[in-house]
Amino acid sequence: MSRLRALWQASVNATKRAVVWNSEDLFPPSERYIFNFNSKDEVKKWHLYSDSEYGGLSSASLEITDGVSGGDTSTTGVFSGNLSLDMSEGSPWRIRRSGFCGMRSKKFDGFIDLDSYDTIAMKLRGDGRCYISTIYTENWVNSPGQEEDNSWQAFVYAPQDNWRILKVFFF
Repeated sequence: MSRLRALWQASVNATKRAVVWNSEDLFPPSERYIFNFNSKDEVKKWHLYSDSEYGGLSSASLEITDGVSGGDTSTTGVFSGNLSLDMSEGSPWRIRRSGFCGMRSKKFDGFIDLDSYDTIAMKLRGDGRCYISTIYTENWVNSPGQEEDNSWQAFVYAPQDNWRILKVFFF
């Protein structure tokens, strides 16, 4: 019954989008910002996590910084982490070592309709290592008892000291 209800709701949502016509539906903009680190409030949209939730000693932080060069008024989101393979003594988890940290956007009301797009671009500057980018999409055809979203993953190389626009294609 839950699957039928989800299918019905997806149909109703598609009909609402068709009835409420928007010129962007026919001619979407060539670019659309999903997240833009242009204010200190942007930090509230993100959830930071690390192995500290399981007794590990890693940590993560996200800060919004002002432009660094003369006359630059832009802001930047700076994610940083401290990785540790060690575990805290007396941890209830039966893990010998760990070492991860990351960030993900918090869930928000509604959805972002990206049907007209086939690429997500990220402007990154990093430490020269590879990371995993995960994009979740609503799974409107669930099995009974399964309420998980679909996840799509890509390896993302964060070039050291140079800004690059990296693109993740999806079909």
